[in-house]
Amino acid sequence: MKYRKLGNTNEQLSAIGLGTMGMNHAYGVPDDKESLATLNLAIDLGINFWDTADIYAKGENEKLVSQVLVPNRDKIFIATKFGFRWDDNRTRSFDASPAYMKTAVEQSLKRLRIDHIDLYYAHRVDPNVPIEETVGAMAELVKEGKVRYLGLSEASAASIKKAHAVHPIAALQSEYSLLTRDPEAEILPLTKELGISFIPFSPLARGLVTNTLDISTLGDDDFRRTLPRYQEQYAENNRKLAEGFAALAGAKNVTPAQIALAWVLSQGENIIPIPGTKKTKYLRENAGAVDVDLTQGDLQTIDELLKKYPDTGARYTAEHEKLANN
Repeated sequence: MKYRKLGNTNEQLSAIGLGTMGMNHAYGVPDDKESLATLNLAIDLGINFWDTADIYAKGENEKLVSQVLVPNRDKIFIATKFGFRWDDNRTRSFDASPAYMKTAVEQSLKRLRIDHIDLYYAHRVDPNVPIEETVGAMAELVKEGKVRYLGLSEASAASIKKAHAVHPIAALQSEYSLLTRDPEAEILPLTKELGISFIPFSPLARGLVTNTLDISTLGDDDFRRTLPRYQEQYAENNRKLAEGFAALAGAKNVTPAQIALAWVLSQGENIIPIPGTKKTKYLRENAGAVDVDLTQGDLQTIDELLKKYPDTGARYTAEHEKLANN
């Protein structure tokens, strides 16, 4: 495994991290046995940067991760998030207030069974709470020793600047992949300027660029069924695009997923993608992406494919986008 520095710190994180959300939240059927094997394999492969959140499976994801985290605490840099919550009517809302944060962090520490969180994110910027207030309260957690570094997720450039002025922001997590390139306009340049690590989630476009996803087989409760990009009107475009990536991958004797991750890694030394998986075979595949070198010719081929098949669909519905980029 290769490693990259976290922000302006001396922390060395695996260049490919591990997103754990899909192990028991949003995608498919949970398989705890396979997920635990995947977590243990991550340690063997040198993947030390793990990402979870309190909202994933309503806290059960943190509990699952803890089973491997606790006996291997010194080998793992754990990130989790707060802000989303469920009310009594099982409706999801967002709350990044200092009062709720104090409760959320204690609950995460209890579920993870650790005494401190390495990287603590505000899962979104709460439009009802000034970002300076949220980050100021998060900074108190650093002083108390409950959190080591702070992060934001899906924040706008303006919010990042305001937050960073209150306390150093070590990482900014946003969706970024071959199919979602919005951060290139403002966010990526700003993170490089401020010395913030950029952490792409869904760097494989939730499976669309791997040439292994059959949308028709997704279960009724699979989160992707609600997203525009996975609807029938975009299926043909995205199938051809995935086949194009697969052809390039085949010529290089690698997989489409490895091409997609290598492309993300090539966009900046401050970038650390966190592809999610619960399967050991995909974890091995993802880890191998750090050894894939893309030539200028490869990058040009990728750009040509994206121009040829541009109708990929939006990443989120308008409702999902409401809390993004505040």
